[in-house]
Amino acid sequence: MPSSVQKTDEAKPRKVTLKLAHSPDSDDAFMFYALATRKLRSNNLEFKHVLEDIESLNQKALQQTYDITAASFHAYPYLAEHYILLPSGASFGERYGPIVVARSAPGAKGLHGKRIAIPGKMTTAYLVMQLYEREFEPVYVPFDKVLETVARGEAEAGVVIHEGQLTFAQAGLKKILDLGEWWHQETKLPLPLGGNLILRSLDRRTVRAAAKLLTESIQYALDNREEALNYALQFGRGLDTSTADRFVAMYVNEWTLDYGDRGRQAVQTLLDRGFEKGILPQQVKAEFVEV
Repeated sequence: MPSSVQKTDEAKPRKVTLKLAHSPDSDDAFMFYALATRKLRSNNLEFKHVLEDIESLNQKALQQTYDITAASFHAYPYLAEHYILLPSGASFGERYGPIVVARSAPGAKGLHGKRIAIPGKMTTAYLVMQLYEREFEPVYVPFDKVLETVARGEAEAGVVIHEGQLTFAQAGLKKILDLGEWWHQETKLPLPLGGNLILRSLDRRTVRAAAKLLTESIQYALDNREEALNYALQFGRGLDTSTADRFVAMYVNEWTLDYGDRGRQAVQTLLDRGFEKGILPQQVKAEFVEV
């Protein structure tokens, strides 16, 4: 009798809890809505959501703090030994991306040698800014302090990410350059900004199941846009519904659901150019979970 009971217990799938970390932004909240509110059957997987700004996530990924984490593509070469990219969940800008703002418009070429506020040392915004102009003095500030840093004159320009790309004019600032548009002119590719990574040390079944659920969560949000957007609004830092909808549409779209060949090419091109310019420490091949 005891042996039959033991076999029954062993047949039950073991509950696996994964720490899933992402930014406290409306686009990420939209993407993870179905998982966070348990709209999907996750079988034996359970997710513990952790919200932190992207640069904190980049730094904590160096210590393998979380099982699944959002991270900047700039950080990927430093993380590739321990993490692999999930096939969905990325943010791309198709002819748009981080923007450079200033109080007055010196022109794009006027950025040489200037003090420029940067939203984190390992952000893709910083990488692309360096691809555009190597000679400037970075001023590292939290992403949500870039606008006020420039407005107060503590930096002559700033690289803006997240919803600041839509609200910079309210701070009395002017757009100098759209790095996503510049990237498209250079490569004819979308600009890959960040993706979701999962620890290589997790067992294969768990990795594949988590990858599948993340894709399903994105698809659920896209299929149920209004309810997912209403949930995401609480993470919009004062955005009205219309602006939040616009912001979410910028970064949760067909690229988020599946990189596709062109998206993967864009990631590899970014990594290759960063290495060729001496910004990234090593040449790496972007690796993706295959489901």
